[in-house]
Amino acid sequence: MKNYLVVGASSGIGKALAQNLSSSNNQVFGTYFQTEISNNENGIQYTALNVLEDDFSLDFLPDQLHGLVYCPGTIDLKPFQRTKPEDYRSDFELQVVGAVKIIQAVFPRLKTAGQSAIVLFSTVAVQHGFNFHSIVSTSKGALEGLTRSLAAELAPYQIRVNAVAPSLTDTPLAHNLLNSEKKRKANADRHPLKRIGTANDIAAAAAYLLSDQAEWMTGQVLGIDGGKSAIAS
Repeated sequence: MKNYLVVGASSGIGKALAQNLSSSNNQVFGTYFQTEISNNENGIQYTALNVLEDDFSLDFLPDQLHGLVYCPGTIDLKPFQRTKPEDYRSDFELQVVGAVKIIQAVFPRLKTAGQSAIVLFSTVAVQHGFNFHSIVSTSKGALEGLTRSLAAELAPYQIRVNAVAPSLTDTPLAHNLLNSEKKRKANADRHPLKRIGTANDIAAAAAYLLSDQAEWMTGQVLGIDGGKSAIAS
């Protein structure tokens, strides 16, 4: 049995991943911020956590941690001319600074485990320019750089660092983009596989990156996007 921390496990991809890991008889610690979940739901120990605070506590974690997943989600799509510098600051604070704070806080636990893994989340929009994605592409682009840099720095400790870069996924976060059959079909048709990804699609990829099957894989950004990043549509 392994110990995993999933930051942002209350809904969407984070919740699907926590359930995936728990179903394989792992000890999973999930955190939530706004969507409260009762402790020990589906065998997952849930704890409230606000990564924007400077004095958050991780005392609920064991001394050894085999995997960390950081996936608090935001989607703020708007024309560049309507964005403000504060929009970028707040998203960067959550997506990048929050990840840095959590990784630094749990590093001793990851190191103690002997072999462990970190999974971060990017987006297909980092490598492929999309309208109205400047905010999310800026923060997620930084996370891709962090993924590769930490993979090099933490390799001597046998800590692997990878990222998953999904396309649009059917989660509560994407509700406004998928709230009609017309929108769902239009978005599905933008992908070579002609469907929208599910939370389980992305969770399965993240679970693989955490597993021993990926023990020779680090510094990678894995595109799980229905072929959007690699196939001309």
